[in-house]
Amino acid sequence: MQEQDVPDIARLVEQYSSRVYGLALRLTGNKDDAEDVLQEAFLTVMQKLDTFQGRSAIYTWIHRIATNIALGKLRKLRKAPDVDIEPDDFKALSSGLAEHTFHFEDDYDTQFLREAIDRSLQKLPEHLRVVFLLRDVEGFNTQETADMLDITVANVKVRLMRARIQLRNLLAHVRPQGGNT
Repeated sequence: MQEQDVPDIARLVEQYSSRVYGLALRLTGNKDDAEDVLQEAFLTVMQKLDTFQGRSAIYTWIHRIATNIALGKLRKLRKAPDVDIEPDDFKALSSGLAEHTFHFEDDYDTQFLREAIDRSLQKLPEHLRVVFLLRDVEGFNTQETADMLDITVANVKVRLMRARIQLRNLLAHVRPQGGNT
């Protein structure tokens, strides 16, 4: 990338830090870990910005760095994260699941459903949860997701299908007011 094409790090932080933090929080399930991921991701971006080749969007590149750092932190800690879905993410989740799942009855409220999805996402294996979050919550396309996770497009499609099926099965047993997942 030519020097005049290299974005200013301060502008990148301002533009993308809230999205990177949101992803890190959903992946790690812990605010402190998410802040660590955010900080480490932008330190890495700052150190390696001159190596960005422009083959993908800058945000995709930053997202990949943050995802790798978060996954590394999870592997190091060997813990299952508590996924916390924000209201805007819930809309994306609902639309992502809509064509692959069931229909909730009218008596399910949004908060109840969000909590059910949170609990169900926690039960997914990490490799499926990450693909689902990147594709159906963050809105990255299949190629971008494959690039970020360094896996094939076919692998993304298989993992996404498995994640959706497992979520559908987990959510199929959800009942309002004290029901179990």
